[in-house]
Amino acid sequence: MGVIEEAREILAYGIICNHCLGRFVGKRSFGLANEERGRALRTALALEDNYPYTEETKPCWICGNMFDETDAWAERIEESVQGIEFSTLLVGCRVPPIMAESEEMVWSDLGLTSPETLKAQFNREVGKAFSARSGSEVDFKRPDLVAVCNPADNTVDLEINPIYIYGRYRKYERGIPQTRWHCRECHGEGCERCNFTGKMYADSVEELIGRPVIKCCDAEDLILHGAGREDIDARMIGTGRPFIMEIVHPNIRSIPLSVLEETINSTAEGRVSVTLDHISDRREVETIKSGKAHKRYSILVEVDGDFSEDDVRISLSALKGASITQRTPHRVAHRRADKERKRDVIDINLRGIEDGQYRIEVLGDAGLYIKELISGDEGRTNPNLTECIGAPAKVTALDVIMVEGVVPEKVNKFQED
Repeated sequence: MGVIEEAREILAYGIICNHCLGRFVGKRSFGLANEERGRALRTALALEDNYPYTEETKPCWICGNMFDETDAWAERIEESVQGIEFSTLLVGCRVPPIMAESEEMVWSDLGLTSPETLKAQFNREVGKAFSARSGSEVDFKRPDLVAVCNPADNTVDLEINPIYIYGRYRKYERGIPQTRWHCRECHGEGCERCNFTGKMYADSVEELIGRPVIKCCDAEDLILHGAGREDIDARMIGTGRPFIMEIVHPNIRSIPLSVLEETINSTAEGRVSVTLDHISDRREVETIKSGKAHKRYSILVEVDGDFSEDDVRISLSALKGASITQRTPHRVAHRRADKERKRDVIDINLRGIEDGQYRIEVLGDAGLYIKELISGDEGRTNPNLTECIGAPAKVTALDVIMVEGVVPEKVNKFQED
């Protein structure tokens, strides 16, 4: 069936606007709007059948003449984005089911092979109209805003997409968790155990970074995605830990990274500092969350008994390059699956003695439990320093001094201490 006969069959269903008539052959030819296609088909039929050409004035049985409201929809979007900073936007539409079913019925009945959906044309036409009014650009992959139009009730729902920023943080103070830790008793609701804060700890790295950023960006929240996490009682120093901060529902987007970095560092009171590297995205979040970065630690170890530096070095040599079998440690068994893992000690060396304790540096695989590598955790980690030296040993202080990057970075301003 030719395109003219297709048009004749489509018109037999009922009153139809030029937009919808043209949409049914919307993937034919180029350089034409669907309304122009529809008018051309209607003109061709009038010529072929030798009857007077007239423009349809009654409501379209498929769309209800919604394309006549293109400018009105652009105006509704303009009103809904007041007070929100953005440079790119994508228009979406929740097509009423009756409209979608109507056009699909025609496609199916006539076996049409080149239609464009009502949704696609609406999104494109309203997007163009809004861009002309606002000067914003359409971005199909990573728009700042998504405006979802609801023809059923003439409303617009806004989706403000997050800002993702990649950087590294240092944590100088022990006793701070990486992220907000809800109270185990009330699960964040507030109770006597947590002094009605809903939290196990008063502050976290996430909150120390988040509070100034939320204020600067007029945002709803901030979520920290780290490349692993250090123990609460550990410091994260040296080159810092890679992280991505997800700024949720920001109303302000144009703040330079240098300003955000300075604001965070000046308000964290020396407890945390950051270096911000680049604007990131959701894919990089997945990369750093799943990455297996090597980590270097500096630890102080207390050993029962009197051992020389040579004794300790000999014992450590048995761990250098060793594959360590670790069953889930007792201290995290309440929140981790009880299973065995194998991790490698890439390097381990004695760096000196401080107040009767041994300063040891360890380079290991991601997921290597350092405290248990030293203590043995009652036989759950093997081999271990306690076993190798023949006396109980334990970590009294732990610092993470290097975490490998898992995404490309610019020059990291943090240097190893």
